[in-house]
Amino acid sequence: MTESSTAIEFNTPRWPFFGASLAAGAEGCDAAIFGAPHGTPYPEIDNRPYASAADTLRHALHADADWAGHWNWDFDAPMLGDNGFRLLDLGDLRTAPGEGEANRDLIEQAVRKILDVGAVPIMIGGDDSVPIPFISAFSDQAPLTILQIDAHIDWREERRGEPLGFSSTMRRASEMSHVTKIVQVGMRGLGSARREEVEAAKAWGVEFIPARDVHTKGIAAVLDLLPEGGNVLVTLDCDALDPAIMPAVAGPAPGGLTYDQVTGLIAGTVKRGKLVGFAMVEFVAERDHHGVGALTAANVLVNVIGSLAKVHSPKG
Repeated sequence: MTESSTAIEFNTPRWPFFGASLAAGAEGCDAAIFGAPHGTPYPEIDNRPYASAADTLRHALHADADWAGHWNWDFDAPMLGDNGFRLLDLGDLRTAPGEGEANRDLIEQAVRKILDVGAVPIMIGGDDSVPIPFISAFSDQAPLTILQIDAHIDWREERRGEPLGFSSTMRRASEMSHVTKIVQVGMRGLGSARREEVEAAKAWGVEFIPARDVHTKGIAAVLDLLPEGGNVLVTLDCDALDPAIMPAVAGPAPGGLTYDQVTGLIAGTVKRGKLVGFAMVEFVAERDHHGVGALTAANVLVNVIGSLAKVHSPKG
């Protein structure tokens, strides 16, 4: 997409994400979190079940907000560290269920504005079509490596006549000139792909690490494939996590990744390269059981923030 005149407006949440301050713009921050409730819909497939994801994850940790500055053993430091790391919550973009083109424009332009102030965008989707405009916004970040953590590979050319939906995310990313490497981890079972999609991805150069390989070889099998010091964008579909800790997804599959594996991949990515953006998608609040999925997903986001803060150098 090109620069647009579309007004970038956010709905203000009732409370900010854990440790963040509410803000109308991203100026002066080191990371900005926001919701993207809707992406590109398929005919007769409802994309509204994902719309409440961001607020559900905000609520999951709201009761603990007073302790955001306490020690967190996941990264052996307070979440925001000691170097003045500033996190803002911009709210939720004013997307609409059936407006794919407008939604894509809103997402891309919002991410570009965050990048323009030198901050890291952290997006909560939305179905797995929302990373397409998210990734597109990084066109000035070449060479860019994508680490996709997902039970499915999303390499369909089109589905139901729509090439920009949630089954085509990585196929579209592979066509972006600034994306030079793709590492996909966590796939298992059917994995949403036919032979032709797998062969197309391998022909492009995708590195696949199925969930079983992570269980047997460890996360080093993934991290060793990332370029040292390079720009890395992580997109995490919640169904990459095992349904025992993440029931709140549309397509659960046994044998998924553990919380420690996913947070280890995030921390390892930050340590090995430069995490320039993070997208979390496919959280379905109505399928959660006793809030365990929301608690898991929200704490994964905490680990993204804490890992970034740990390596933060004060500006100025």
